[in-house]
Amino acid sequence: MGMGESIMTCTENRGKEFVGYEYKEICTDKDKASFIMDGYENFGWEVDGNIRERADAGCNLHFQNKVVLHLKRNRKIVNRMELTRLQRNFDACVNEIEALEKEKTSKATVYALAVGIVGTAFMAASTFAVTAQPPHVFLCVLFAIPGVIGWILPYFIYKRTAARQTEKMNRLIEEKYDEIYLICEKGNRLL
Repeated sequence: MGMGESIMTCTENRGKEFVGYEYKEICTDKDKASFIMDGYENFGWEVDGNIRERADAGCNLHFQNKVVLHLKRNRKIVNRMELTRLQRNFDACVNEIEALEKEKTSKATVYALAVGIVGTAFMAASTFAVTAQPPHVFLCVLFAIPGVIGWILPYFIYKRTAARQTEKMNRLIEEKYDEIYLICEKGNRLL
């Protein structure tokens, strides 16, 4: 998830009482926006109701599955530095979860592609053997068998490796979610 963000500060006049806010924009996937917002609320952030959502605001929205969250927080909030530290830990955990999600299929893809390329090399050798003068039918068959296997096998390798990696990564992802829960709990106690 790479989260793009920016922070600004401002002072708002509410009658005779002045409240200084710091502002933050976070660009994230639409399906993760609620999770991010729920986490940031534990660090003193709230949705900035003064901002109307713009399609081009804050981050590069080439893909329609992105959204910009506009947040604000009172600058004089108690324990601001500790909340900011916890917020950074939260962001790091979210980034680690994204990396683990990608890792579920990356290893399987590499293995499947490698086997597919080897299968293609055998099929090429088989083609050269049959088109040679004179044709070498025995070599053609000898190379074609591992070539066909090399074209069929990647599907099964991908499925099996992805299933194993998903099982392994899901345990790590759950541990990260538990860590996020503890971070948010600490932040909520400091508010």
